[in-house]
Amino acid sequence: MGKVSQNSANYLIKAKIESNGVIEKSDVVGAIFGQTEGLLGEELDLRELRNHGKVGRFEVDLDNSGGSTQGDIEISTSLDAADTAILASSLETIEKVGPTRSDIRIENILDVRSSKRDYILKRSKQLLNDMKRENPDMSELKQEIKQETREEEIIDYKGFQAGPDVRFSDEVILVEGVADVKNLVRNGVKNSVALGGTSVPDRIPTILEDREATAFLDGDRGGDLILEELESKTDLDSVARAPEDLEVEELSEKQIYEALRDKESSKYVESEEVQDFKLEESERSRVVEVMDDLVATRAVNLLNEDLEVVEKFPADMINSVEQNQVYAVLCDLEINEDIVNLAEDMDASYVVGRALSGTANSSDLQLLSEEQLKD
Repeated sequence: MGKVSQNSANYLIKAKIESNGVIEKSDVVGAIFGQTEGLLGEELDLRELRNHGKVGRFEVDLDNSGGSTQGDIEISTSLDAADTAILASSLETIEKVGPTRSDIRIENILDVRSSKRDYILKRSKQLLNDMKRENPDMSELKQEIKQETREEEIIDYKGFQAGPDVRFSDEVILVEGVADVKNLVRNGVKNSVALGGTSVPDRIPTILEDREATAFLDGDRGGDLILEELESKTDLDSVARAPEDLEVEELSEKQIYEALRDKESSKYVESEEVQDFKLEESERSRVVEVMDDLVATRAVNLLNEDLEVVEKFPADMINSVEQNQVYAVLCDLEINEDIVNLAEDMDASYVVGRALSGTANSSDLQLLSEEQLKD
């Protein structure tokens, strides 16, 4: 009979051998057969087990150095766990190999079938995933068909790529590009118009006549620039923004509707009171003077109605400042959301900073950059 195939083995006995002399593989094999013969009875006699294919060929790897020998022994079996353990322990009774004293110690008995089970589990998952990819369920098919159908609905409206509902909707959503329109249509928002790039075409105001205008822009610097131009060329009613560093074309359905919902209370839309607010020339001069004093300080100044500085603190202390009411908040940094929230909590009339960030806006405050202040 041949040796036990690794594919049919149940267990693998792994042992270490040490000898105080130089021995060969044949010495080890001979010692195992000779010194275990008759030790465990006929049922576990190694020669009989080998003849019946229950035990595989002995794999022996030896290293002879310095007059001694160390090595590894591996024996595969198709026996059950108990018989394998008994057979393995019998190897530790061997005290002499060839002409030298030797010591054999069992290191481990590996369950070969466990590795097969691990392979089966891993491979079955791969095959199942392949099946799912090749055979999508009906809900996935329906969703794919629905999305493709919606994308086909994109129309040409007065020279602009747009969603199909823009022809009769009371609200127009302005986005940067056609990819944004496609994503909105794909997720059920069908009244958007693509500006066609970062520059706002002069024809856009004609599309917005007698309709509410909402800008839905990317959450990056490009979106900031488009917003500035839109505000100079159109009468925007509200603004929605993608989350920071995300583009409208990347948003999920949930993110789209969250952004459009939040635009209802958008800080981009200024109230009439704020729009009519103007700095008197004397006030402007005083504010410029205070801003000049703030240069390179990274500080925030709180001013009362007489434009006197009532408190000054580092920018990193914004969230810990307590103040009941002030007239203005001046800061040596870009106006951000924290500054706006602070000023609103203090019922301030306006905020002045070195620049305006794309996400910090308010319907209750006048926000002025240093450049706007000096215009």
